[in-house]
Order: sequence, then structure tokens, then C-alpha cells
Amino acid sequence: MKGEVNTGRETNRNTKIKPAVSTQSEVEQISEQEMYRLILDSIHNGVMVTDVQGYVTHFNKPYGQFLGVKPEAQIGRHCTDVIENTRMHIVARTGRAEINQSHGIKGQKMVVQRIPIKRNGRVIAVFGQVMFKDVRDVNKLARKLSLLESKVQLYEEELTSLRSTRYTLDSIIGTSERILALKKEAARAAAGDLPVLITGESGTGKELFAQAIHSSSRRRTKPFVRINCAAIPRDLLESELFGYETGAFTGARSEGKHGKFELARGGTVFLDEIGDLPLEMQPKLLRVLEEKEFERVGGTSMIKADFRLLAASNQDLEQMLTKGSFRKDLYYRLNVIPIHIPPLRERQEDILALIRHYLPLANDGGQADKLSIEKRAERVLLKYNWPGNVRELFNVTDRIVHYLEGEVITIKALPIYLSRNSSPEPNDLGHGFLREAVAKAEWEAITYALDMAGGIKSDAARLLGIHRTLLYKKINKHLKASPDKADQIST
Repeated sequence: MKGEVNTGRETNRNTKIKPAVSTQSEVEQISEQEMYRLILDSIHNGVMVTDVQGYVTHFNKPYGQFLGVKPEAQIGRHCTDVIENTRMHIVARTGRAEINQSHGIKGQKMVVQRIPIKRNGRVIAVFGQVMFKDVRDVNKLARKLSLLESKVQLYEEELTSLRSTRYTLDSIIGTSERILALKKEAARAAAGDLPVLITGESGTGKELFAQAIHSSSRRRTKPFVRINCAAIPRDLLESELFGYETGAFTGARSEGKHGKFELARGGTVFLDEIGDLPLEMQPKLLRVLEEKEFERVGGTSMIKADFRLLAASNQDLEQMLTKGSFRKDLYYRLNVIPIHIPPLRERQEDILALIRHYLPLANDGGQADKLSIEKRAERVLLKYNWPGNVRELFNVTDRIVHYLEGEVITIKALPIYLSRNSSPEPNDLGHGFLREAVAKAEWEAITYALDMAGGIKSDAARLLGIHRTLLYKKINKHLKASPDKADQIST
């Protein structure tokens, strides 16, 4: 009896388990027609095939489950008796495919494909497929993808200008009382969501303040979208701000486009040169600010606006009000928190502080910490009017570092035009002062022309209004007097 005991292990060893995957012999036993039926029933979407007359020849199970009908009972029926609003028989007649068309089925708008099947150029059947997804959901997905594409493009543009779009309050350099007061005002403005109007001459740092306000606000993790109202053509400005729908105008992208207001959702919109905003666009901007919603160009639905507006202008907007070139209601809506940046000539205490701050940047961090400015050079820098403001000061600093010899910035290292509005220093009025001034001005003109001409001396001579031979003579004369100047010119 002991030898007749059947253990579980022996049973498992002697029992053949049927594999989950069909063997080759089993596949070969399936007819071609049965294989087609299994394939159609395995497609998640609804599938129907009709003959050239529109009568159903194939109908898969998922479609039957969706419609609540038996698939096999639909075979031989005309497609118009099976599917509401069908066009399968029309495609059979025209022979033209209909791809990604909207089709209402059971109260839902779905996306369908109707594809004619041809043999020897003649239609013999029509393949139809319906996606079990409401077309409105598909449209939402398409809009999201379009928005993401636009945002990616915007972020790529932001990355290329990273230095100009990552300013903070600490980036505002100055020791004057006016600048310190403005920094406090900017910090207070950053704590709220009210519109800010930043005014000042060109080059005073209006965008710097706008960036600082955004970076210190609760919206700092959201986009900062800058729009130069003077740089965008008048007829394109509306579509840039509000975006447009498909086919809104000739030349529009087929998928439409998100506007800057939509891309800035949750962030900040900075309208630079707001004084150049066309008069016909001003009431539309006012409506966005007041109603917090807008429409795309060619659109019919309202889009909620969720952004903070900062604006800047180097024009006298109050004077524009009297001329009627800027709307009063928009001006008062923008000018909730006014910030006026004084020109550099009205805050001389900041000139040297700005230069010392920018020297390491201009010198790429090289021996800039060892550089000093002699007193006479300081007086020239302080006396200069700086019509280009901070932007001009940084350009001058770049030029000083480029031509600097040694670790002391002397009056000779400064561009000569800085001294034109200043009285000569007493120590400079010695023997040969005029000759040295003329020689310095001539050399600066030559190097500037060579830079503009990309080192091509014939083109530089043309810019200077002299013959090429004379230019060569002047260059050789200066290099003979100061051989170290050779590295200052393009060869």
C-alpha cells in the first residue's frame, strides 16, 4: 500500500500544464476569417465595415457593447439603420476618406475615421472607426498641448535672456536717498497685486524694477512675460496679447495660438513702452484689467485673466493725456502704484557705486577687486551728464576695462567725450595737453571704426572719410608711439 501513495509532488510532475500562449499548431488551426474577427474584437474603439452599398459586413464587440446591441445581429443591415448620422455609404460613393471627423452618437460628439478600401482603383468596402472619447475632451487635450507648446517656447526664450529676467531687489544698486526710498516702495508694491506704473528716462532701469517686483511677489514662481509695445507691429499686437483661434485671419496658424495674457497665467505681464500702445488697443486692455477676462481674436468664449500687470514708459503720459493720445481711464487704472526712477544725473551718489558694482562683471571676475579709480577720473565721471543713464554707464565701464592698462583707472583710461562737458583739470593743462587730447581722440575714432568694420581697414577708412593709405599711416604712427596698442585693434 505504501507504494501506491500518490503525493502532490508526483502529481505536479506527471501533470502537463497548458501554456498561456497558443502554440504554433493552434494558430495554424485558426481560420483567416476567425483571426480577422479576433483582431477586430480586440480593438478598443468601435469598428464597423460595410460593403460598397453600405451594408454591414463586420461589427466588433466593443462597438456593440457601447451601443447596447448584439454585434452579430448587425451583419447584413444597412449602416443607416445601425448608426445614427452615419456617412459610411457616402464615403463608399465618393471614395474620399474622412479622417478625425466629429460625429454625434448617443448625445456625444465623437471622433470618427471613415476610410474607403479599394482594389484596382475601385471602392469595395469602407472601414469605419469611432473613438470612445468625447470630441470635447479631445479638443481640451489639443488645447492643453498647444498651451504647453507655447509655454515651452516662452521658457526657451526666457532661458536665453536669463540674466535680464532674474533681477531681484538686491540687484538695484545705489546709495542715494532716492534709490533707497524707491527700493522700499518696490518692496511694498511686491507684497500686493495692484498695477504698477514705472516711469523714467531710457536706460534708468525700469525693467530692472519690474523684475525685482515680480521676483519678490507671490507670483515669483510663475512666468514673467515681457511685451515691448513699441516693437510689435500695430496689426499684430492684439493677436500677440490675446491670442487667436483657428482661421481667425489669413496667415494664422491652423491650430490657433495662445496670447501673452494666457501664457502668463498666475504670473506677471510687463508692458514696456506702454505709451506706444495704439489708441484702439487701449480700451481692450482696460477691459481686461477691469473685468479680468478676455477673448481670443476670432474666438467666442471668455478666458479668465489671472496675471498681475506692470507697465513702464519713458514718455510723459500726463502730457499725452492732454493731447488725447493716451486714454485717461487707462492711465488712472495703470497708475495705481507709481514709481518714478530719476535720471543718473540727479543722483550722482550712485555713479561710483554702480561702476564699482559693474567692474567685476565687465572684467569677468578677473583682477577687478584690485582696480581703483584716481580722484581726477572720479571727478570726470561725476561731472558727466550721462544722457544714456545706467545703460550708458555700463557701456562706458566695459570700454574702460577693455582699454585699461594697470590697476588704476586714470583720466586717460576714460573715453574722451566724457570730458567734453567738463572743465580740464589744472594738472592737465601743461605742455602738450592739446596734442595728447587730439591724439587720444584720433586713436579712439580709429579703433571704433575698425570695430564697426569688423577689422577691414578699407571699410574703416570709408567710415572715417579718409583714404586707406592715410589710415595705415595713422595706425603705424600710433603703434610706433605706443606699441602696446597693437592688441586694441582688429587685424
